[in-house]
Amino acid sequence: MVDSKHIREQFPILNKRINNNSLVYFDNGATTQKPKVVIDSVVKYYSEQNANIHRGVHTLSREATELFESARQTVSSFINSKTEEIIFTSGTTDSINIVANGLDIPKGSEIIVSQMEHHSNILPWQLWCERNNGKLKVIPINRDGTLQIKKLESLITHNTAVVALTHVSNTLGVINPVNEIIRKVKAIDQRILVLIDGAQSVPHMSIDVKNMDCDFFVFSGHKMYAPTGCGVLYVKKGLMDQLKLSRTGGGTIKTVSFERTEYVDGPLRFEAGTPNIEAVVGLAKACEFMNSIGVNNISEHEHSLLVYAQNELRAIEGVEIYADHSNKAAVISFNVKGQHPFDVGTLLDKYGVAVRTGHHCTQPLMNYYGIQGTIRASFAIYNVKEEIDIFIEALKKG
Repeated sequence: MVDSKHIREQFPILNKRINNNSLVYFDNGATTQKPKVVIDSVVKYYSEQNANIHRGVHTLSREATELFESARQTVSSFINSKTEEIIFTSGTTDSINIVANGLDIPKGSEIIVSQMEHHSNILPWQLWCERNNGKLKVIPINRDGTLQIKKLESLITHNTAVVALTHVSNTLGVINPVNEIIRKVKAIDQRILVLIDGAQSVPHMSIDVKNMDCDFFVFSGHKMYAPTGCGVLYVKKGLMDQLKLSRTGGGTIKTVSFERTEYVDGPLRFEAGTPNIEAVVGLAKACEFMNSIGVNNISEHEHSLLVYAQNELRAIEGVEIYADHSNKAAVISFNVKGQHPFDVGTLLDKYGVAVRTGHHCTQPLMNYYGIQGTIRASFAIYNVKEEIDIFIEALKKG
């Protein structure tokens, strides 16, 4: 059971008023608000712990380094990986680009993605195909937003090198059965590499990359109560050495000369330059915050909000919900007949309700449904049913 009152008290921004109304923040799929423990960790870092890492013998530098590497341990434990399998990045997009630009796969290879992918899991692979005479293949979806998994098997050929798939659709909330999909892919060809985009799953459900058996898993901190500008790239043990460097710089080397440079092994090889240290510190605190509530408790609470909100929306004439079922994370995309999504979003904002409107960086998905965009309401642990009531009443007034 989640103590919503206690949880909401930990998010200072929820005290803010918008247009003389209490803030109802339903744009969590874009970014989550931050609990005080995360905010305080960033303030403390700059107030008491600020120094560059991995580069100094002085006390402050050593303490900052220990803080940073301790965060790596916390994050690895959070997704059940080994510490040396965690690379810190600037976010999901950065993580996918590191993989797409670093994989040593033959020219002419085939990359498989799905019809529901965020642009960030399409564009890097599309660019790779353009540069390497590759072919981008797409797993189609059903009208309810679920993947046509049988079609995936028919798309795989001896040229398939990568399957890159979202765990949870950022637009529809649909949860893809990634464990099952990975098993099917590996049964067909063990050499095929599988990347899972976990940006929308990590905030809502327990993640176990070992059990999942993916080769790469990526996510962002800011969608799971951490600061912006930090993300994670999990690389299965043994694969990191096979990734080519797409950028280099300070912190990645053993020795440098004009004739030859020798690079370090492990995650630091890919963390060129000064990282976003305070954001990584905040990410570790966000993991601890979620663990203190219990990730399964978070899932149950958000699912109850999803079911309640969908039931209320169905009762409003003219509302069409996309992927209208409950096998989803806490995301609802819908439209109101005769009204543009932007107009609905603007109306809701007058009542203090924040939602996302537009194509949500999933234009191919919008094209599939024959629409330009949707209104998206996405929930987090601090949301409550009373806020859904405000949201529904505001919609009815429109």
